[in-house]
Amino acid sequence: MLENRTIIVTGAAGGIGRATALILGAAGANVVASDIDANGADTVEAIRSAGGAGHFCRADVGSEPGVAALVRETIERYGRLHGAFNNAGVEQANVPLHELSIDQWDRAIRIDLTGVFLCLKHEITAMLENGGGAIVNTASALGEVAIPNAAEYVTAKHGVTGLTRAAAIEYGVRGIRVNAVLPGIIRTPMIDRAIEHPDFAAGFGKLLEHHPIGRFGKPPEVGEAVKWLLSDAASFVTGAMIPVDGGYRAI
Repeated sequence: MLENRTIIVTGAAGGIGRATALILGAAGANVVASDIDANGADTVEAIRSAGGAGHFCRADVGSEPGVAALVRETIERYGRLHGAFNNAGVEQANVPLHELSIDQWDRAIRIDLTGVFLCLKHEITAMLENGGGAIVNTASALGEVAIPNAAEYVTAKHGVTGLTRAAAIEYGVRGIRVNAVLPGIIRTPMIDRAIEHPDFAAGFGKLLEHHPIGRFGKPPEVGEAVKWLLSDAASFVTGAMIPVDGGYRAI
């Protein structure tokens, strides 16, 4: 589906990012796997071991010079940028709003929202120079609803959905599609870290009741949705918020 297309995946060291990078590599894409964690290089090795093409570029999505360098290195290596999956993110601090520190707030906003903005800015600039492309952002079911003790995360993810829609209406006529996936609870290292917090762990079991499908999700299930959105099969889809949430938002 994505033969010889060059696609950036941020947050590619683990979880949804790693699973998606592997899926895109298997679909024929040149995958530029990026993460602040050097273990992102392991993702590239897995892509190559499966016969795909990949390159690792370490970057902090909360740094504009870092994002600019990521896009520049991608183009220098593969010639142009066809697609991107802006997935890098951090979890909530699991404290009520009145106890949230400014550092905890700033961390979530910088990575989960500003990081998506910076990626969009530089990816779109590159795509405008080369005939367009497709971008998928990772929002969350919490980009449209809320839970307690996650004000900074909920705010950032609501921002991602708005940013996705804004970019979609600005650049659709210029050949760039921008969509978002809204995962429910997906068993990733991020969720495993969150469970270590007693306040989150206490309510974790109840979250299953909010997934009518009867289970939590798996990272490749999000990756398959991303693959479709990046492909020509979704050529008339832009500005869409695609829930991959086991029915979480249907309740």
